[in-house]
Amino acid sequence: MAQIMAGDFRKGITFEMDNNIMVIVDFQHVKPGKGAAFVRARIKNVVTGSVLERTFNPSEKYELAHIERKEMQYSYNDGELYYFMDNETYDMVPLNYDQCEEALHFVKENMNVTVSFYKGSAFSVEPDNFVELMIAHTEPGVRGNTAQGGTKPAELETGYTIQVPLFINEGEMIRVDTRTGEYMSRV
Repeated sequence: MAQIMAGDFRKGITFEMDNNIMVIVDFQHVKPGKGAAFVRARIKNVVTGSVLERTFNPSEKYELAHIERKEMQYSYNDGELYYFMDNETYDMVPLNYDQCEEALHFVKENMNVTVSFYKGSAFSVEPDNFVELMIAHTEPGVRGNTAQGGTKPAELETGYTIQVPLFINEGEMIRVDTRTGEYMSRV
């Protein structure tokens, strides 16, 4: 297996540590005036989502983890599991709520997503960076009410609530940035 030294860490690299798969969120090479240099890194467990900060000796070696990413389509939910269909083989992959919770804010049935696998097991779901969703419910905008910076809460058709400008009405289609959960524009 390929290895990486902590001194070569970069954002987005996935590696094995203590039988867990970690991804580097942020890193910094530190060279103090006295003593040995070290690498300070924020790493995230790709399966559990927990983030930790840790220092590494630049010469420490770790196994690189090969993450496979597939474009799949969200098919349906049976009450317990969420099913994603492989667009090439039509195989169904069931995932539990914890594995796809974040993505479900912005994904409805038949939308494409990216599913990440490690050694054949799916562990995370990412929606496209921008999705188009309908406003299921929002209060009518009140003219002259700019105390809140001109935004109001709106419930998307997925059931998730985001802030939208006052002029957006129920039933309208909007574009949402799934990385930040922010309203982008009308469609």
